[in-house]
Order: sequence, then structure tokens, then C-alpha cells
Amino acid sequence: MMSTILREEIGIDLSGVVLPGDLVCPPRAAGLVLFAHGSGSSRLSLRNRYVAGHLNHAGIATLLTDLLLPEEDVGLAQRFDIGLLATRLEGITCAVSGMAQLGHLRLGYFGASTGAAAAVRAAAMTGGRYRIDAVVSRGGRPDLAGHDALAALSAPTLLIVGGADTEVLHLNERAYAWMSCEKHFEIVAGATHLFEEPGALEVVARLAAGWFATHLAGRRGAEPATGEQETS
Repeated sequence: MMSTILREEIGIDLSGVVLPGDLVCPPRAAGLVLFAHGSGSSRLSLRNRYVAGHLNHAGIATLLTDLLLPEEDVGLAQRFDIGLLATRLEGITCAVSGMAQLGHLRLGYFGASTGAAAAVRAAAMTGGRYRIDAVVSRGGRPDLAGHDALAALSAPTLLIVGGADTEVLHLNERAYAWMSCEKHFEIVAGATHLFEEPGALEVVARLAAGWFATHLAGRRGAEPATGEQETS
């Protein structure tokens, strides 16, 4: 068992495509959260790193990866190819599930923008290869995952949207209605799409940390908490 925090740059080989990732694993981590960034962003996103830092402080491991190589991340077609992004996220999940220091941890996804759609689809379409125990979307586009994926999603899911991000707010309301899993909708008052307002991103980090701490407690293979819940 690790007694000090692990910080490591890793490369994940998916059939010849090597995706870079930044792993942080606190001692006795309560779970592992994989980050899926939005279109035009990367694992170096300051907003995602801020949230990841809060999760690490709460004793949760994080892995920030790029789902596209720089030469692939060149246009809207690639950035909005949710099928490709979800497949890459699934591959990363399978890879970390087989790592000795991480394989025992329960898994969660944190998605932003189009990354939220990839997270929903990957979590819903695992085919039993692994289980995702929690999903959080920050200013995401879960609607882009499609009705079938949203309806099939079983992982407890938190949608966080800025109150001033009107269009995305409406799209999240539509996606929320299609979900039958345990779910919760949080609106950060006055926040725009990037949560740049003072204190807005801190609220996101606190909400995400609370959600993951609740749903990732315990080791993989242990029985999850019973009961279904739907709040709004």
C-alpha cells in the first residue's frame, strides 16, 4: 500500500495510438476518476486540474488524459466524434483497470463539454467489461451521447451547469429527462459556460468531490450502496 502520493506521467497504448496521461494517486485512495476534457481542450486544462486537485485532497485518485493526439485534434469533426472519444475512454479505462496499483479502485468519470458525452456513452456501453460507479458532468453536453446511451446509463450521475449558460442548461435538462439512473442536477447561480466567475469553479469542485466520495467508497467488487434516488 502506498504511503506517499504518487504522481506519474503515463502513456496508454491503444492499438498503436499512445495517449498521454497525468496520474495522481493519494495514499489509500477511495477511488479513481478519469477525466474527459471538452472540445479544443486537453489534459492540461487549468479548470480540470483545479477540480482534480480538490479530488486528490479528498483522497481520490485522478487520471487526466488526452483522447485525441495533437494531429487528430484539428477540427470539429474529430472533436465532436463522440463515438471515437467514447471508444478511446473505454480503452483507457480497461488499461488502468489492469494496473496493479489501480485495478482495485472503483472508477468514476468527470466529463466537460463533449467529454461529458464520451463519459456517458463509455459508462453506458461497457458490455460488462468493467463498471463505472459515478459520473460527473461540468458544463457538459451529455445530450450528444444520444438517447440510447442516456437511457442505458446506470452509474449515478451528477450534472453541473452554470445558471447563465442558457443553451447548455436547456440541453442538460433534456438529457436529464432521458436518464433513469440515480441522478442529480445542480445549477451554479450566475455561472457561465467556463465557470470563470469568482467562486464558481470552487462550487463545481466541491460538488464533484462530494459526489465521487459518496459513490466510490470501497474497493471494486464490493456491493454498492442499495437504493435508488432521483433528485432535481
